[in-house]
Amino acid sequence: MPVIDHEPCDVAVMGAGAAGALFAARLAQAGKRVVVLEAGNPWQLTDLVSSQIWARRLKWGGAPVLPGGSHPFGHNMSTGSGFGGAALHHYAGWPRLHEADFSLRSDHGYGRDWPFGYATLRPHYDRIQAEMGISGDAAAEVWRPPGAPYPMEPLMSFRQADVLKRGFDKLGIRVSPAPMAVNSVEYDGRPACIYDAWCDAGCPIGALANPLVKHLPAARKAGATLTAHAAVTRIETDARGHAIGLRWVDAQDRAHVQRARTIILAGAGVQNARLLLASAFGNRSGQVGRWFNAHSIASANGLFAEETECHMGLSSGTLMSQDGYDKRRPPGSARPFGSYTWSLAPAVKASDLLGIAMTRPDLFGAPLDAFIRRAAKHFGQLVAICESIPVEASRVELAATRDRFGVPLARIVNTPHPDTLKLWDHVSAEGLRILAAAGATDAWASTQRTFAHVSGGTIMGDDPATSVTDSFGRLHEAANVVAAGGGLFPSIGAVSPTFTVLALADRTAGDMIAHWDTYAA
Repeated sequence: MPVIDHEPCDVAVMGAGAAGALFAARLAQAGKRVVVLEAGNPWQLTDLVSSQIWARRLKWGGAPVLPGGSHPFGHNMSTGSGFGGAALHHYAGWPRLHEADFSLRSDHGYGRDWPFGYATLRPHYDRIQAEMGISGDAAAEVWRPPGAPYPMEPLMSFRQADVLKRGFDKLGIRVSPAPMAVNSVEYDGRPACIYDAWCDAGCPIGALANPLVKHLPAARKAGATLTAHAAVTRIETDARGHAIGLRWVDAQDRAHVQRARTIILAGAGVQNARLLLASAFGNRSGQVGRWFNAHSIASANGLFAEETECHMGLSSGTLMSQDGYDKRRPPGSARPFGSYTWSLAPAVKASDLLGIAMTRPDLFGAPLDAFIRRAAKHFGQLVAICESIPVEASRVELAATRDRFGVPLARIVNTPHPDTLKLWDHVSAEGLRILAAAGATDAWASTQRTFAHVSGGTIMGDDPATSVTDSFGRLHEAANVVAAGGGLFPSIGAVSPTFTVLALADRTAGDMIAHWDTYAA
């Protein structure tokens, strides 16, 4: 069957998630001819249904990603498929990285530094928060780095948060409203949150900021072409080895080539690294796939005598604490290295994937039934995002097994630093102390280390020998190929990555528009 060759465009984008959608909107608005190739479904807001079963459809739906390493990574839960990508089902907790997160190696001798500091990203954080909308109280976030106030007041807080906050207060741990990319009031034509905690199902009313309500509509309006069921299989090169486009396969298994002056890889860290490795492109340094990283997630759970309204609120919780974020340890301190952020009172369903029943995997039958009946109205939960120290040996690599298009599958080798594992233990123990101080009648911590949020694999840096891209995501070996997303992160701090992914994309898109000839072949 002959390959279908499409009319060349200015920009070909792989992936219609958070970063890909922003690039498509910005560049199309600047007059560039943009084609977006997304392997998954063309989701619209009208497709979204507040259902535990339906929410699974928004998770990863592409080729299997194989596990490896000492602590296998749950790839499918952390990634997405279709228009919106993982940002379609993200929980929208949007704190910024801290200034110290950008100089991990210089300050502490761990991992990697970013090629720039917080001040470089600050104006892009400010622009994105005004564009997408964030609810919060910047003044109450005593840990927050400099930046503009949030455009909306904080979201409502429910009884579960009030009960848990007692424990923080008693132990002298400070708490603030969580900054959330969720409307507390009507904003930019989108309604306010109704607090029924279906963030994981994509927020059908559009109160939660995601690509379907902002950048994808803007890209379409500006003339970008969005193609679903388009699985990119290779970076096309010319006789000189220069990137000239993307090869992709449609739902009928027909092969296509989209030629472009500039290529943007926005398929998240794993798929970006996989495509580069499978294409044998851009890896002279041997760094493609290296420095895979993911947050470790700790949780502490309790039951209380009073009812907690634990079904109400948001999936990410409404309050947070970053008193554990400071990486500087007092002399003689036994605390393991790393930052962490507590989220208080995520709203939970009785039997969801992250629901109440799943906190007690040791219970079956009648004991599980009795537990759920009690916990459904008396449950409280703390969830911590814990920093993971970057490790070069943790990586994305190609497996011997291939997908149906003949592309080798990706394998994630996740082998955390010993201090990362110790920090998880430390935070879990602190969570139990907080619950006891809050008056929990029963309390237990998760017994299994969970990892979430993909980063690394195409890390940025100034030195082509030790990184894959420059500070704008341009491959050191190919100025017309730009990697986007969390794969660029040299380190990950202790906050969810989506806000930073968008800030980085905003910075690069602006530079592309201002200096187009340096990006275009």
